[in-house]
Amino acid sequence: MLKFVLNNRSMETEWPPGRPALDFLRGEAGLTGVKFACREGDCGSCAVLLGSRCEDGLRYQIVTSCLLPLGAVAGRHVVTIEGLNRQELNPIQQAFVDCGASQCGFCTPGFIVSLTGYLLEAKEFRFEDAVEAIGGNICRCTGYASIGRAIDRFLDALSSTIEPEEPRIEALVREEILPEYFLSVGSALADLPPALTVPSSATRTIVAGGTDLYVQRPHEIERTPIFIVPQSARPAVSREGGSVVLAATATAEDMKQSDILAESVGGIDRAMELMGSLPIRNRATIAGNLVNASPIGDMTIILLALGAEIGLAAGEGRRSAPLHEFFLDYKKLDLRPGELVEWVRFEAGPEGRLFNFEKVSKRTHLDIATVNTAISLNVIDGRITGVRLAAGGVAPIPMRLERTMAFLEGRPPTAETALAAADTARSEASPITDVRGSADYKRLLLGQLVLAHFHVLFNVDPGQFAEASA
Repeated sequence: MLKFVLNNRSMETEWPPGRPALDFLRGEAGLTGVKFACREGDCGSCAVLLGSRCEDGLRYQIVTSCLLPLGAVAGRHVVTIEGLNRQELNPIQQAFVDCGASQCGFCTPGFIVSLTGYLLEAKEFRFEDAVEAIGGNICRCTGYASIGRAIDRFLDALSSTIEPEEPRIEALVREEILPEYFLSVGSALADLPPALTVPSSATRTIVAGGTDLYVQRPHEIERTPIFIVPQSARPAVSREGGSVVLAATATAEDMKQSDILAESVGGIDRAMELMGSLPIRNRATIAGNLVNASPIGDMTIILLALGAEIGLAAGEGRRSAPLHEFFLDYKKLDLRPGELVEWVRFEAGPEGRLFNFEKVSKRTHLDIATVNTAISLNVIDGRITGVRLAAGGVAPIPMRLERTMAFLEGRPPTAETALAAADTARSEASPITDVRGSADYKRLLLGQLVLAHFHVLFNVDPGQFAEASA
């Protein structure tokens, strides 16, 4: 029996844990303010808040319910637009009305839910951050200028009435953004079992975040027993000796917000922004990205460039392996029966390490890459050293560009070096022609992205590339 809190009432259900939460919310619970649209986590019209107990009380995250396995809500608080409504419009809703930010209204519930999630979690209210919080919500008819004006209006009002150190839930209840029942949710969750347990003998599909599985194989997952990977006991990101260690269940948003990663890998926050919208980053996990084995997995490419090692466990057995040896062929892994990813780690140093991630996709922030690449290196006495370069979308597996790495070692970071490295990288690539582009186009992209690494890290001007190639 799966138990959770839905808006202001306790719920019990025997629905299959592999069914998307969206189906339960609209069907069994009759909450049709949660919209059915893309079913790929792409539009945000099915956005809900997922609340969990933590040391400081409750933490809420914006997630898309179409990609959320129902089993993952066990012991948690699910909030739909119906759970935010009051007798009168709340300040966010009123701002949308006053600024003409809703036309057909189909997308509006998702926007309201996402902005409420932002107000619950933001340390301080900033317009730019609020806009990022709705990066996973699409409006098809109104246009975003009026939505921006609505955000500006209610943020301006709240900034003068809510203090940063004030308990946020209590403050938002006082400002009539949250209904009063939010004050008692913590005690309601305390009485529930924290997670749903599925016997491993009945398990056919293992789900961590589910952000790709529910796009690729939704019907298969809905109809078979699943095992939802529990939250790791270790911190999402930690420092252990000279290494940075990522728990298997660490999410892309955990990586983006980590001070440890920011200190060790400059530019990691920008890289995570390019991976997906906030609702996707809140669910997409390290282990899921690796085991999905996509040749263009963003996290995978980043970790390959950092020289990561992967830890695997099955029962009492433990082993580790270099990440670049984990991928054997297209969607084929060095993963033994019963093994799960336990952690990923890489060296925290050396001091002065430079890192950059580049990606080309149809949309900058919310799309699968055509080609992506990451590089890490040091420069000592004007020479490149310790270089690691990885690329996706140019081979059956996410790959390290070994020949290009060898070429770069010991060379100066100049335009001439960059151009030669780009040529070497193109010669290593073996892309295929598919819906994202031709093989020739992908080789061209890879070379251009290698040049982009030099432009970002060493301020090599595009004009210098032209001069060096003349």
